Amino acid sequence: MSYIARPDQETTPGNLFDVVHKALEIEASALLALRRSPPPQLCDAARMIHAVRGPLVIAGVGKSGHIGQKISATFRSLGKQSIFLHAAEASHGDLGAIDADSVVLVISNSGETAELGDLLAYCHKYRVPVIGITANAQSTLGKASQIAIPHGNLKEACLHGLAPTTSTTVALAIGDALAVGVSHLSNIAPHDFHRYHPGGKLGTQLLKAEDIMHRGDALPIVAPDTQMQDVVITMSSKGFGAAIVCEGDVLIGLITDGDMRRNVNRLWQSCAKDLVLGMPMTVSPDIPASAALALMSKQAITAILVVDSASKLLGLLHIHDCVRADASG
Repeated sequence: MSYIARPDQETTPGNLFDVVHKALEIEASALLALRRSPPPQLCDAARMIHAVRGPLVIAGVGKSGHIGQKISATFRSLGKQSIFLHAAEASHGDLGAIDADSVVLVISNSGETAELGDLLAYCHKYRVPVIGITANAQSTLGKASQIAIPHGNLKEACLHGLAPTTSTTVALAIGDALAVGVSHLSNIAPHDFHRYHPGGKLGTQLLKAEDIMHRGDALPIVAPDTQMQDVVITMSSKGFGAAIVCEGDVLIGLITDGDMRRNVNRLWQSCAKDLVLGMPMTVSPDIPASAALALMSKQAITAILVVDSASKLLGLLHIHDCVRADASG
């Protein structure tokens, strides 16, 4: 579709650049001001959210509602139960989503949004604590909140100063700061994060060797005295192109198909221990799969053994497993 400008419109690239640059400048300035002087209530709000056992309920209307949905998703990804409640729907039965041990985080720039009335009245009646993100602590929302986080009246990046732009950006930043603060209080570690992000690029970046290694009956384990004829059968049936030589739980070594080719003249007169040339390369179960892949690539090997701190065999990680999991980082 072509765009036809009216004669009174400024459409030159220079003017357009100035407009978008100014929008970014206005929003960036608001965030820098927030950084220089963060609302002191942020820490109190983070502690309140962390302390409650029920889900965090985030409410808003319009653009504030969209921001609330994203903040709620961020909390969930960091391990805090959270739901989004549309303030208008709250008046028509959805107030039941608020748990007795919840805290309600309400986002409203003006703090005077009419649809918030029933929600705030319900929270007051049943003593559900409210945290308000709003421009003015003296607004209806600010006064109804146990903790009000006022960000002040902000200049919207919209050309006419009407569309929620800067105010929603700042509200989102405050919500993200609260989520990060709560994750700090909860001691969220990378393995916790992976629990909630098993899919997508985030999930693959957090995979560990133990997540994709082969174990148990899938392993091609042979005893040191196993004749090579039987070693070949084991290798063929398991499909890794290698056999793990173990004396009980003690790892003795690893035989690859390359080792067999190099010893073909004496192969059928040998047993497994005769082809072992020292301890194979091993990794711990908690090493990132991407690091294990890099190590196998550097050493030009196709498989690596996973052992615990006592060198007990736990599993085998094949380079193809890492590639299939897209663990290249």
